[in-house]
Amino acid sequence: MQLGQIHRAAVSCFARQGFAATGIRELGAAVGLNSATLYHYVGGKQELLLGVIRNCLDAMIDGAQDAIEDADPAQRLASLVAFHVGFTATNPQTARVAEYEMRSLSGEHRAAMQSLRDEYEQLFTDALADGERAGLFHAPDAGMARLAIMEMGTGVAHWYRPGGRLALAQVQANFIEMALRILAAEPAVPDQLPVPARLDSEPHETEEPRDPEGAR
Repeated sequence: MQLGQIHRAAVSCFARQGFAATGIRELGAAVGLNSATLYHYVGGKQELLLGVIRNCLDAMIDGAQDAIEDADPAQRLASLVAFHVGFTATNPQTARVAEYEMRSLSGEHRAAMQSLRDEYEQLFTDALADGERAGLFHAPDAGMARLAIMEMGTGVAHWYRPGGRLALAQVQANFIEMALRILAAEPAVPDQLPVPARLDSEPHETEEPRDPEGAR
């Protein structure tokens, strides 16, 4: 039994019906284990959710840091947006669980995962601040601009699917343009867009996504 298989079953259940409504017996049945054996592998349901979210956030931080080698703030922000969109599109169910089920963690675990999320968001905050100092970005409120840009990318999990009308690279490029327009900045698409990896926790078969205005 591989941990990734257990994480995939957990993500599928948590994304479909929520953490609170998912029982440990249901999780065990999904991977062919009884409750006692599942506890042996992952501990309780809290520990299982914690592992899924921690792996997701660690991958987001590492991938984003790898994507922002360019010192130019506009190129750096463009790479961050492209990574965020690409990661979410590639791992939609895991991304949704990490986004919406962090509230289900106990206080200590939630604080630790919030710290990781803050570390990831700080990369966007720093790029925006550097762009403003360089006179490249112009937004009435940089904090609200960051939230708008990141929420746009997070929403991709609800509608994007491979093989649709737009390839992932096209979606990434469109989101870069929209993000820079929010900042009244010149277009800046990186020469090479990041291609985030699929996490072990991401189910192989995802639910049928919704698509805005036929974008898929």
